[in-house]
Amino acid sequence: MRSLILISLVLFPFTHGLAQKSGAIVTGKILDENEKPLAGVSIVLLGRESGLASSDSGTFRLHVPADKAFALVFSYTGYKSLQQNFILNDREEEWVVIRMEKSVSNLEHVTVTNERDRKEAGLIRINPRDAVNIPTPTGGIESLIKVYVGSNNELTSQYAVRGGNYDENLIYINDYEIFRPYLVSNAQQEGLSLINPEMTRNVNFYNGGFQAKYGDKISSALDIQYKKPAGFGGSAYIGLLEQGLELEGVSKNNRFSYIVGARNRSFTNILSSQETKGNYIPSSSDIQGLFTYQLNAKNSLELFTVYSRTSFSLIPSSAQLSTAVFSPYFSASLGLDIFFTGQEKDKYKTALAGLTWNRQVNKNLKLKWMISSFNDIESQNYDVTGDYLFGERDFDKSSPNFGTIINPLGIGSNQNLARDNLDIHLFSFAHKGYLNLDNQYLQWGLGAELQTIHDQLHEWVYEDSAGYSLPYQPGSLILNNVVNGNNDLQIGRFTGFLQDNISFKKNPSFTLQAGGRINYNTFTRQLLFSPRAGVSWKPPDSKKDIVYKAAIGIYDQPPFYRELRAPDGTVNPSVKAQKSFQATAGFDYNFSSNEKPFRLSVEAYYKNLWDVNPYDINNVSIQYFAANNAKAYAVGVEGRLFANLVKDAESWVSIGIMQTKERINGAVYYDYTLDSLNRPLDSTKVQQGWIRRPTDRLFTMGMFIQDYLSTNKNFKVYLNLIYGSNLPYSVPGSVKYRDALIIEPYIRADIGFSALLLDNDKSNRRSHNPFRKLENIWATLEIFNVIDRENTISYLFVKDFSNVTYAMPQRLTPRLINLKLVTRF
Repeated sequence: MRSLILISLVLFPFTHGLAQKSGAIVTGKILDENEKPLAGVSIVLLGRESGLASSDSGTFRLHVPADKAFALVFSYTGYKSLQQNFILNDREEEWVVIRMEKSVSNLEHVTVTNERDRKEAGLIRINPRDAVNIPTPTGGIESLIKVYVGSNNELTSQYAVRGGNYDENLIYINDYEIFRPYLVSNAQQEGLSLINPEMTRNVNFYNGGFQAKYGDKISSALDIQYKKPAGFGGSAYIGLLEQGLELEGVSKNNRFSYIVGARNRSFTNILSSQETKGNYIPSSSDIQGLFTYQLNAKNSLELFTVYSRTSFSLIPSSAQLSTAVFSPYFSASLGLDIFFTGQEKDKYKTALAGLTWNRQVNKNLKLKWMISSFNDIESQNYDVTGDYLFGERDFDKSSPNFGTIINPLGIGSNQNLARDNLDIHLFSFAHKGYLNLDNQYLQWGLGAELQTIHDQLHEWVYEDSAGYSLPYQPGSLILNNVVNGNNDLQIGRFTGFLQDNISFKKNPSFTLQAGGRINYNTFTRQLLFSPRAGVSWKPPDSKKDIVYKAAIGIYDQPPFYRELRAPDGTVNPSVKAQKSFQATAGFDYNFSSNEKPFRLSVEAYYKNLWDVNPYDINNVSIQYFAANNAKAYAVGVEGRLFANLVKDAESWVSIGIMQTKERINGAVYYDYTLDSLNRPLDSTKVQQGWIRRPTDRLFTMGMFIQDYLSTNKNFKVYLNLIYGSNLPYSVPGSVKYRDALIIEPYIRADIGFSALLLDNDKSNRRSHNPFRKLENIWATLEIFNVIDRENTISYLFVKDFSNVTYAMPQRLTPRLINLKLVTRF
């Protein structure tokens, strides 16, 4: 408080002086190419949404800020926009003459918008162009989603929504469901997301309350639609981390169109800054294509193809981990030095081919048939031995032993080995229909899918401490975390849905979305029915532009490969679907402040889950119990504020408060009474009760800010800020200390600066100019983790000579710089 008072006293004279200023004035006249006055010319202060128009005689008079640089933008239909920069003293008045030039093209850009995201609970409409601008290591659509839902790992494209985990999110591209690799255990092994933002036209993200037309998962749905080209064009970009090319076009008779994208990514620069030093060779590339052929006025064919390849190779050399321990009896700066031998080699391949037949029966009825094949082939191989020295580290920079371990507490060796192979093939057929009945929009669908899964898993960990194998048993060698699996599964899945969206004629401000899904799985032999409904209401007589909305429904998630696999690698055939009842309600409010438009969206939600399959998360690896032996709940509230702080550049801030807990049936532990020699005298059986789930995060905040210079729109800045409070972390194999450790809050700030090197005005380019066909070129400098925060993603457990276990934090990426060049044509 004293600091705030001091700051206020220091700033008061300046703010008081500023308050006395009355500003400046710009007056003038606007002429056309024939020196005749132009009436109705729009005059706007750069960054503002509104301004004024010139009079019938072409004159204008505008009050402007004083003692700082600003720009006026003059625009008129059929003429080139013109920008004039100024800097005026207080009470100064300047006269100017503005001469407008005819533009080459008189075509205007028309933007069509609707209020769908205001009326549907849980829906967030995302601008795919922002995915190119947001400064994050991975970029993409998922980076924008993390601003809304929170994150704890900048290296992954996966996200957790409202207390769920990564496996609980649906992702569709052009109505085809896509899947992520399953054997990935560390985010640094991940490759490119299958979503190519340069090819994307629409992004609808539901963080809850999604309709019956979307599939059978219990957290979120992401609906991606790729572009339908109207002519030739494309984009290309090159950066230190990623490169890409996108091409699109149509045939002369407009019956055939195509859009193709290719990308390549290498995170060598990022991974070389990790705590584990070594030779990193990560590589990821993909190529995607969407091809459409119009057979006739009513029928069209659409072919969608994806091929993605990722490889990760690591020959580790050493690692240095550090942490601090504080207690009433002991405090120290602890260190762990590890020296590695061995290597890791992983490969992941994904292929998707889908063919769609669209038939427009009449203006109100559309039918669609889809057939697709999805194949995922993964191999994970590592044999790495780490010899470690654990103890108190010297952090005194004046000491000759700075950075070294001066008081050893433990010494040992760990060997980790894996030989894992996974092959998943999905073949599916689906039919969908859309019928417009005046004030109703009816949708239905039927689908059949055959899942073929084959895996071979072989993993173990050997632990040696001070020359003794752990756990120690005389005369025998005991391995830890042994996983052996050789599973062949064939699962049939049959689905269907019916949904009706109704807008009432007598009360058009009220809408209703209602429907249901059915799902039958030949593995679980369960027939599931999921009714869902949503409503919205806009008070017709209210002076405020506000919409109230709510949704309710049953959401089930039949088990797939990862949920079926137990920690020892075997498949549990008795695993059933996880089930939930979910309700959400909120409002969406449009308002203006200081001549700027704002939008506030608030939602509260509640989830009640049963037949829950508990799990632990380590980095991005999810290990299920493979048993439906728990109950859980999640409750929270989210708020999002959208604003155009400057014109044509939307920014937003998102805040969430949540609690999610679970209770595992039969989870008990014993508290022991010990004597002076630590020998047990008595024990008490304790029921575990309700505990935090691995994704329980009380508070999250995300912010994405776009801005540009007050005198030049061609110099832009982008700020991405994410905060998440602490997460629970489990001690392996312990019931008493499950989710008892804490991962400290995640704080991340990334910033990007962009400059326009070539604008879209082609009139001044000569015929021999090599850039004459390009629309624009942007250069971007990105600084990741501006504050150089050491965020923790997981813990490594080490025992000392007294068999006391310590948790050593494993950190994420430090501050890094990236350069990128983007062009569109």
